Amino acid sequence: MITNEQKKLAQQMKNYALKNGCSACRIAIYSGTESSFEFRDTQLEQLQQSSQNQLSVTLFVDGRYGSCSTNRMEPNELKKFIRNAIAATRYLAEDPHRALPDPHRYYKGLDAPDDACDTQYASLSPDAKLQTAKAAVDEIYQSDPHIISVVGAYGDSQQFRYTTDSQGFEGEKAQTSFSLSVDVSLKGEGNARPESWWYHSALFWEQLQKAGIGKKALERALRKLGQAKIKSGNYPMIVDNINSQRLLSPLINAMNGDALAQKNSFLLDKLEQPIASAKLTVRDEPHLPKAAGSRWFDYEGVATKPRPIIENGVLKTFFIDTYNANRMQTTPTISGVSILDFNRGDKDLDGLVASLQKGILVTGFNGGNCNSTTGDFSFGVEGFLIENGRPVKPISEMNITGNILALWASLVEIGNDPREWASWRVPSLLFDEVSFSGL
Repeated sequence: MITNEQKKLAQQMKNYALKNGCSACRIAIYSGTESSFEFRDTQLEQLQQSSQNQLSVTLFVDGRYGSCSTNRMEPNELKKFIRNAIAATRYLAEDPHRALPDPHRYYKGLDAPDDACDTQYASLSPDAKLQTAKAAVDEIYQSDPHIISVVGAYGDSQQFRYTTDSQGFEGEKAQTSFSLSVDVSLKGEGNARPESWWYHSALFWEQLQKAGIGKKALERALRKLGQAKIKSGNYPMIVDNINSQRLLSPLINAMNGDALAQKNSFLLDKLEQPIASAKLTVRDEPHLPKAAGSRWFDYEGVATKPRPIIENGVLKTFFIDTYNANRMQTTPTISGVSILDFNRGDKDLDGLVASLQKGILVTGFNGGNCNSTTGDFSFGVEGFLIENGRPVKPISEMNITGNILALWASLVEIGNDPREWASWRVPSLLFDEVSFSGL
């Protein structure tokens, strides 16, 4: 945790920076620990543990902006570090758009405190973590003759951050996280080596799913045996809730203030206009309790609040921090998303599959890109051909192409199966008539 002594040190360095040439500044102290354990088959292949203490300073000097960090926390060394940082910042070009936020927009600390930190973290033994990774592998090791290798990985982290600035902002953030994943490689026909994975993550140790991860990874891998291309054409497309985030990312990236300020966004001038099917509603819900992505303020100290992002297909907000708002001479909103929450339909993935006479279920993306200016995309995909409401043939080495806005306009149905433990809670999605390239 960030101690009172560390907070006092941050305050002292803030005052020191102001006395030595800064017109404004922000000081942040970060403290964190991480550990990871990786088993391959029967052997421990990787073990890492690390801890870090860091002070970062954001400086506004004579109309110029600089940002530096150090892990040397002794007061006299920090003073020298800040003096040198101020001197270096004076060599930079002036940037009249750089500024701290309007202090009226700051989080005032009147709401509930953070509840995303597991008090058990420090008491967990390395042996318990190691055994968690090993048990995930043991679930399936040598359970099927197709298996070439199984890799189980456990990771955790504990992070604390304290921020203060010259306009009076003070804020703290504490969070733990735990994750468990399994990757499986199989021997297929000829030189084919189908692979798949599964994982789970949680903020709290007791909420982490520790059983069934390996079995799910193996199930997904075995379903890939016999993968092949199918005939090119336009097919209805379902994307499962693990991969649907890939199609949302281009939309969210295009809402970012930096992309907008550089005119590198296909959503320029689209605010309050339809950008997707009327079935799509997405909200930012930053204050959900004990949830990944929850926060009371962003990196600038600006208070977060629930806000609509897309409402019945209509774009309702951009993510614009102070700097980009000044560049564009517009009103700032917030620097980025916290927790994305979708409206939900009445079917899970199996129900969406059962609703199709013929289509393609996408269960993985393999490379590709989306043009940030035009929205044109091309993604490599794998998954299954659907016939009569059932997956009947595994497919791979196919591409989907089109325009991301046209794709989202073709959204037919939204699933009811978001991953509640993720910060982007994107359900399975059904799109109409997507262009697939194969044979």
